[in-house]
Amino acid sequence: MEWTHSVKMKRHDKYYVYILECSDGTFYTGYTRDLVQRIALHNKGNGAKYLKGRKPLKIVYLKEYRYYKNALNEERRIKALPRKQKEKLVKSYTEANVSQKSSPVFFDFLKNVLTL
Repeated sequence: MEWTHSVKMKRHDKYYVYILECSDGTFYTGYTRDLVQRIALHNKGNGAKYLKGRKPLKIVYLKEYRYYKNALNEERRIKALPRKQKEKLVKSYTEANVSQKSSPVFFDFLKNVLTL
C-alpha cells in the first residue's frame, strides 16, 4: 500500500480538556481541538457511545492547552483519577471560576455555541 499524500497533524494550536457531568451524575472526560463541534456531536448523540442516553450534559471542567500532547496526557491523567479526586478537581475549578466571574475559555465557548 502506498500513500500518495500525508495529513500532517497540527501539534500546537488550541486544545481543550473537558469534563462533562451526565444526567445520571457520572463524569465523561475528553479532549478536542474544536470544542464547539465536539460538544455539538455529543449533544446529537454522536461521538462517545458512553454518552448515549445520558443527556442533558453539563460542562463542569474546561482547560485550554497549546500542545495536543499536553491535552492528551491531561485527559489520560484525569480519566485515571478515582471519582472523589475528579469531584475535587471539578469543585476547585468551579470555585476558581465563580470568584473570577467566569472562565475566559468557557465564556468564549459559550459565545460560539450561541452563534451556531
